Formats: sequence, C-alpha cells, structure tokens
Amino acid sequence: MKKEKALVSYIMTGYPSENATLSAVRGLVRGGVDIIELGFPFSDPIADGPTIQKASTGSLNNGIKIAKFFKLVKKIRSETNIPLILMTYTNILYKQGYQKFIKNAKNAGIDGLILPDMAIGEAKNYLSAAKSQKMDTIFLVSPNTQKDRLLKIAKATSGFLYMVAVFGTTGVQTKIHQYTIDALKSTKRSVKTIPVGVGFGISNAKDVRKYVSVGADAVIVGSANIKIMENTPISKLEKEVFSFTKKLKRETR
Repeated sequence: MKKEKALVSYIMTGYPSENATLSAVRGLVRGGVDIIELGFPFSDPIADGPTIQKASTGSLNNGIKIAKFFKLVKKIRSETNIPLILMTYTNILYKQGYQKFIKNAKNAGIDGLILPDMAIGEAKNYLSAAKSQKMDTIFLVSPNTQKDRLLKIAKATSGFLYMVAVFGTTGVQTKIHQYTIDALKSTKRSVKTIPVGVGFGISNAKDVRKYVSVGADAVIVGSANIKIMENTPISKLEKEVFSFTKKLKRETR
C-alpha cells in the first residue's frame, strides 16, 4: 500500500485547444498525478469561478460537443490508464438520458462523474444508471453541510467524497480557512469508510502540504492548471504542467 495521498488535477477539455488538452494530460501523467478530472463545458457553470467559467466559454467556442469530447477521452485513454473523471452539469446528462450518456462515457474511458448541481434528493435515476455501468458517482459537500445530509450524500458517493474548501466558487484562494480544516476533520470522523478529497482554491504545493497534514485523502487542483494552460505556448506546455504537477505530487507523500 502506498503511503501517500492522491493528487487530482482538473483541466477543461478543449481549452485553449484540443492539442493543449493532450499536452497538459501528458504533463500531468509524467508529473505523477493520480486522477485526472476532465471538465466538459456548460453554458452556466454555477460552481465555477471566473477562470474555469472563461475556460468553459472558450471550450464551447472551440466547438467541443459531446461526440468530440468522447473522441478526445478515447485518445487520452489510449495513452494512459490513470483514472479519468468527468466533471460537468446535470443538464448535459439529462438531455441525452442518463443511461445513454453514462454508457457512452464508460465506453470512452471515463471512470467517474462529478455533477456539482446534482441534488441528492433527485439523484435516483442518475445513481441507478451509474451503478449499472459501474461508474463512480462523486458528490460534493461543503463545510456547512449538516451531518444527516452529509451521511446521505456519503452513502450515494463512490470513489471519493469531494469536500468544497470554501464558501463560494472555484478559483485560486489566498489562504486556508480554519473552518475548512475543522469541517474536513469532522467529515472524516462522520464518513469513516470513504476517502475525502478537498478542492476549490488549492493552487500551490504549500496548500497541498497543509491539507494532507490535516487529513485530506486527496487534494484537487483546478484553476491553477488552467492558468498555466492559458499563459504557456503549446511547445512548452507539457513541460510546464509536468514541473508544476511534480511539485504538488511531492507534497502528498
């Protein structure tokens, strides 16, 4: 058993280009990432801050549709067997039909789903479709999720439970709040059997080290990766992502 925590890295598929997506994925894999979270764009990404919203719009403008997304996933899957998680919004799946969408996602090489706006009370059909395809369903909780609701969400979650570190949207934060640390510890005590990953606002090695030291089983980094992808020429992108990821991964050991 490896004595280390998981590094989960998010990128928006198709942003700033399809080639950039592939270069970034190669950099993540070489850097030692444990799970890659692939964003699929949505016109109204309510859980996301300005960086990921901009990336979502850019990806839509680049013509990333579901068929093209699955094609890209297959390409990524042909290069690596690292777990791939799709993060998008409920409406995308609902419009296609949960069963059909999840089956296609599984066939393309997706291992798990994160739908930030999927309400636990309305998740019955989604969960049953996911279960039939052996697809992980990763739900979100926040520092102020009540215990009875937390347990209900944890029961529906497979893979890991995603704890949102801040009150608000994704993005690079400036500090780690005590309320997040307290919530992480109490969530871990409550759910016991399922790993807890922390995301939103984690942008450097110091943040990773801190969350690992207070008990996070996984740390999720998103906006910081997008910023690198926005500001790096494609010829240097894989190398930049590799070196950033390696620094983060070092702190999980």
